[in-house]
Amino acid sequence: MDFARAHVLVCGGTGCTSSGSVKLIEEFEKRLAENDLEKEVKIIKTGCFGLCALGPVVVIYPEGAFYSMVKVEDVEEIVKEHLLKGRIVKRLLYQETLENDNVKSLNEVDFYKKQRRIALRNCGVIDPENIEEYIGTDGYQAFGKALTEMTPEGVIEEIKKSGLRGRGGAGFPTGLKWMFTANANGENGKFVACNADEGDPGAFMDRSILEGDPHAVIEAMAIAAYAVGADQGYIYIRAEYPIAVQRLKIAIEQAKEYGLLGDNIFGTDFCFNLEIRLGAGAFVCGEETALMTSIEGFRGEPRPRPPFPANKGLWQKPTLLNNVETYANITQIILNGADWFTSIGTEKSKGTKVFALGGKIKNTGLVEIPMGTTLREIVEEIGGGIPNGKKFKAAQTGGPSGGCIPASLIDTAIDYDSLIAIGSMMGSGGLIVMDEDTCMVDIAKFFLEFTVDESCGKCTPCRVGTKRMLEILDRITKGNGTLADIDKLEELAEGIKSTALCGLGQTAPNPVLSTLRYFRDEYIAHVVDKKCPAGVCKALLSYKIDPEKCKGCSLCARQCPVNAISGEIKSPFTIDTAKCIKCGACESSCKFNAISKQ
Repeated sequence: MDFARAHVLVCGGTGCTSSGSVKLIEEFEKRLAENDLEKEVKIIKTGCFGLCALGPVVVIYPEGAFYSMVKVEDVEEIVKEHLLKGRIVKRLLYQETLENDNVKSLNEVDFYKKQRRIALRNCGVIDPENIEEYIGTDGYQAFGKALTEMTPEGVIEEIKKSGLRGRGGAGFPTGLKWMFTANANGENGKFVACNADEGDPGAFMDRSILEGDPHAVIEAMAIAAYAVGADQGYIYIRAEYPIAVQRLKIAIEQAKEYGLLGDNIFGTDFCFNLEIRLGAGAFVCGEETALMTSIEGFRGEPRPRPPFPANKGLWQKPTLLNNVETYANITQIILNGADWFTSIGTEKSKGTKVFALGGKIKNTGLVEIPMGTTLREIVEEIGGGIPNGKKFKAAQTGGPSGGCIPASLIDTAIDYDSLIAIGSMMGSGGLIVMDEDTCMVDIAKFFLEFTVDESCGKCTPCRVGTKRMLEILDRITKGNGTLADIDKLEELAEGIKSTALCGLGQTAPNPVLSTLRYFRDEYIAHVVDKKCPAGVCKALLSYKIDPEKCKGCSLCARQCPVNAISGEIKSPFTIDTAKCIKCGACESSCKFNAISKQ
């Protein structure tokens, strides 16, 4: 067998693929062939490295050189200089990896050094379409250990001892859910299912795990099936994730070929088969009972609970459902033991949590941090701070079901209980950072618009109540709101929270309630002063030219699409507010900062 002297890892996740990483791979293959390096250098298409803002990413070992924002025209130089002559191309290096002309390990870089990758352990490390690379990183050893050395009860007890809680949002103890399903009457069969219907705006944690390490989820589901007594599994994934779907299909077929799915696995009596079910992108199908209804072939709508899925789930049979990230932790718990897992995190929130870090932050991407890490550490150290010298204003966790954390609480520890205590929630793991230019009323409106669009309409509180809330927010952002509207908004939010049928409806008011709690002054400014403090809500804006700063260059007038700006060259110009459509073209074009929002 030939061994390569160098490995070129190219990110093949959705982000880097959209930035042209497939063309990079083609160019590498072409240039390596031209220089007779095909046998010496191996190209590996991996999953996400995490630093999505810097894609496409290329990492070359054994040096560990981390090249960022690589273009097709850069490949020839990398091949000739780095792979032929052994000279690292410093101009393409992610600058934080370069210190005194030496390449630092990625673990020494601010973005990575406070992370601990468990669920993401193989993302950016292996070829997700090659089962042998997964096996080479201890893949399927946990499954083998569970089947040949542990009883189903022993597996469940280990998961219970680990303290693992569901990573899909609710944070329910995973071991208890497994125990309830195992204890349910399964004479007519049981199922295990995976929730990969990731619908939160800006969230891509589950997608990245499935793109970068699909076998980890397959192996964990097989372990879960053994533990609860199921022989059939379903992965419910949205069709908008074509790369993840394709890699799952490949992984399932490989697992079948290797005898890791099917009948009499590892020479035992245990049989397990796995199928993929595609969702059409309905946000409500992230709710477990709606997801199961969709798998059964019906319109995805939540069911009243009880009965819970552990007793009556798919086709009224006991069903275990966990999300992608929850499953991604299972194999490591079985291999390393519950005590190892409980040593990470906090007393009530064990292990790590993956977040999709986005918004007004320097290092957007995917991060995995030990529970208990503070929001400040995520924003200032891992995230690299707020760009353009702006101030941190708030962070929103939990997607449309979550809440906003103000700057005054930036030292809050990120764990289940701490977030709930301040009116937010962990959710599936979206973390959106906002700066001083963000209008919190507009943010609340944005998430409520999403919820109204995605409501299945089955229950009145969600179907009607959220629309009434949105109407009030719309009035407030247009300057037509009253103080009574603010009170009514709060009353409606509390009512929906306590009466909606499913968890998604019950948490829909959270962005409104949290912004009212911490940013009520902004609501009052919109209502009483008819001003948007952040200068975002167009109906409350006006633009003004400072005559002291204006040089009379006329650029703003030339940029105005409605001819609302007039004046004479070398004299201050003025804006006709009656004509102004508040597009902001004048402000962005002015080179003298003479135009401001009022």
